[in-house]
Amino acid sequence: MQGRVRRLQPEPSVQCTGLQRAARSELGAGVRSNLSGAFNNLSVMAKRDYYTVLGVGKNATDEEIKKAYRKMAMKYHPDRNPGDKQAEDKFKEVGEAYEVLGDRSKRDAYDRYGHAGVDGMSGMGGMGGMGGAGGGGFGGFAEAFGDIFGDIFGGGGNRGGGTANQMYRGADLRYAMEVTLEQAANGYETEIRIPSWENCTTCKGSGAKPGTKPQTCATCHGQGQVRMQQGFFSVQQTCPTCHGSGKTVKDPCEACSGAGRIKKNKTLQVKVPAGIDDGMRIRSAGNGEPGVNGGPSGDLYVEIRIKEHSVFKRDGDDLHCEVPISMVTAALGGTIQVPTLGGSAEIELPEGVQPGKVFRLRGKGIKGLRSAEPGALYAHITVEVPVRLTDKQKQMLRELDQSLSDARHSPQTRSWKDRLKEFFQ
Repeated sequence: MQGRVRRLQPEPSVQCTGLQRAARSELGAGVRSNLSGAFNNLSVMAKRDYYTVLGVGKNATDEEIKKAYRKMAMKYHPDRNPGDKQAEDKFKEVGEAYEVLGDRSKRDAYDRYGHAGVDGMSGMGGMGGMGGAGGGGFGGFAEAFGDIFGDIFGGGGNRGGGTANQMYRGADLRYAMEVTLEQAANGYETEIRIPSWENCTTCKGSGAKPGTKPQTCATCHGQGQVRMQQGFFSVQQTCPTCHGSGKTVKDPCEACSGAGRIKKNKTLQVKVPAGIDDGMRIRSAGNGEPGVNGGPSGDLYVEIRIKEHSVFKRDGDDLHCEVPISMVTAALGGTIQVPTLGGSAEIELPEGVQPGKVFRLRGKGIKGLRSAEPGALYAHITVEVPVRLTDKQKQMLRELDQSLSDARHSPQTRSWKDRLKEFFQ
């Protein structure tokens, strides 16, 4: 039997009308637009290194940072660049960098933790709070896109919220110590007094007035962090009210002004190693400012400053000194005594020693920290001209000068006169 062939029609559910296709196309364009905007916002909100912004190194002094800021601020000031949006953005960026680097506490926090360390301290907000929770600051952004963005930006850890009582490392302390050249060469032990902090005995470290207790922070509800929604992004940063502790004190302790600790001085034993040079630092771990919320204490850096010596000048492991001699000794030669850090040494001078002659004594310098052998001592000869001569002494010198007029006795004078004649010819 010859059967009929029936043409199969597409299911109505999979057919797309022109209106449906347009709607889907518009939806896809919207998603692409949102993704593009997200990446653009991320690029804009990414912060440059503050040291790079000001054009200084990380070891720059406070004065160098201030000088660099003034120079950059004058260059990009809106009054000097009217209508220049790029200059205006540069001016704001320079001001933001100096707000952090110009403050010692903020700078220390930035050096340790980057932008996350100053998030919430300078009122910067934005994307700066993303690093403060170990990558969890991306919040909803990382959660919305799963492991893709989590792997790129490190948002896989601590997603969805912060933890109270965040621990921060204490600031480092610097102590300038003056030592003599002898102490630097031979080593030196001494005691110094540095600031220290102890828990307040009145409030037992809570910071609250006796009879009261710290209360849960009303801003972050004890979480220590707050979340800011900025369009497509959910940004997490340290609570500006409690600074990450999750607690606030309404009635502060009068003894410690609510700090929970009292500043005192303590004595510390410092050992200066032999051979240390000017500008070197000695690190004492854990003797800096205490950490925040139970964080580790900072370190103490003792910076060595060597006093100016009356006889010697140091150049690395070498020493230099001037040795004056009389005209007679310079002419006839002889043995002279030269000072060293370990006593005196002898130098045998030949006849006719000229001023400025340098004699080198091996091993009479300083043995540096990283040197296998001590340096040398350089003795610079100076010829002393006699003063306040008597008439008889003056006459004797005139007679001596006449007797030394022969070129054999004054080779340098003869050579100089010959060059002078050639010059005027």
